Amino acid sequence: MSNIVASSHPLVRQKVSELRRDSNTPRQVRELTDSIGRLLMYEVTQDLPLESTGQESSPVGTYVGQRVANKQALVPILRSGLSLLNAASDLLHDAEIRHLGLFREESTLTPVEYYNRLPRTCTVDECIILDPMIATGGTAEAAIQILKHWGVPKIKFVAICASRKGIDALAAKHPDVTFYVAVVDDVLNSRGFVVPGIGDCGDRLNNTA
Repeated sequence: MSNIVASSHPLVRQKVSELRRDSNTPRQVRELTDSIGRLLMYEVTQDLPLESTGQESSPVGTYVGQRVANKQALVPILRSGLSLLNAASDLLHDAEIRHLGLFREESTLTPVEYYNRLPRTCTVDECIILDPMIATGGTAEAAIQILKHWGVPKIKFVAICASRKGIDALAAKHPDVTFYVAVVDDVLNSRGFVVPGIGDCGDRLNNTA
């Protein structure tokens, strides 16, 4: 689908392969997640609009300055989405940061919202949702619906690993949302885990497995 952007970058593929290893320490998982996030954010930000800042001076002459014209919000889904926040905020250092607390109920695999402090009125032009994993797509769907209800004009979703079933369903239901992902795996097992996947990202990041 045209709104799914799966990275073909050699470094992304190498780092995903390294991230999958079950022998990784939490520190290695955090470092690899951050590295992959930085590579993905290059793709995510390619279509940001620019505006002129007028005539400015360099050490040897004048030029017409430029800056990003729209206002963004970075929306990590707690808790594992925080692992992508530094990569995103280092590029978009003026972006708002808006957290959403969602977790997947183990027996039903349905999302449960537990934290949402969005202001009543939308304050940005674009939201970038951060969550390393799209499995069934339930948590991603809930986050997208929350932000659409908030009234944001444009939404992007950044993930490291997605199941084919989950991301295809999301992309079909939300053709106005662009999904940026490092790798798409074909298997989603009966427990709702992507195979081979990257494991339970929250537990691996926080050493709580």
